[in-house]
Amino acid sequence: MDSKILIAKRVAKELRDGDIVNLGIGLPTMVAEYVPKDIEVFFQSENGLINLGPRPEEDLIDLDVVNAGGSPVSILKGGAYFDSATSFMIIRGGHVDVTVLGSLQVDEEGSIANWIIPGKLVPGMGGAMDLLCGSKKVIVAMMHTNKGRLKILKKCSLPLTAVKEVNWIFTELGVMEITKEGIVLREYNPNYSIDYIQEMTEAKLIIPSDIKVMEIE
Repeated sequence: MDSKILIAKRVAKELRDGDIVNLGIGLPTMVAEYVPKDIEVFFQSENGLINLGPRPEEDLIDLDVVNAGGSPVSILKGGAYFDSATSFMIIRGGHVDVTVLGSLQVDEEGSIANWIIPGKLVPGMGGAMDLLCGSKKVIVAMMHTNKGRLKILKKCSLPLTAVKEVNWIFTELGVMEITKEGIVLREYNPNYSIDYIQEMTEAKLIIPSDIKVMEIE
């Protein structure tokens, strides 16, 4: 299975009926494709949309209806449009149950760097800072490494987006929970040894006695 699909499918299983969920651009947007059929999840976009649906057919695309990443979306029955001030009131008011973001780096304290690499031009951090601090549960969904460079670190080296706000990390190698004691490896991909997962992780992983095997089908 493609690694990004594996991650998206596993994250989707964390969602619960009635959740208000914000998905970051890139890999996190794939989560919407794998939400279990027996639950209803309300996807919110910080540019002022709620109850987002899938990308419409090409002849039905309305360029005024896009998500925060600028991709065309549809609005499902019961959905709504509102201004960005209202959208950020929802986020800052603690009404988003889960936010799923990609990242450049995450460290063992749950701090995250995902908005800029010094010297590279970027459009801005968008709503990430507010989402990280305002959401009830923060999940980082990302590839475990980037071209061999480790991304789960003892301490982030890039400019931080938020400090100590990440709750969970989902990668193609496993599922990790960030606790006061450090990063706990809750599930591991059986195609890789725990020693290999640790080798690909700068931060020291805590291996519990009840560690589970990650579902990879």
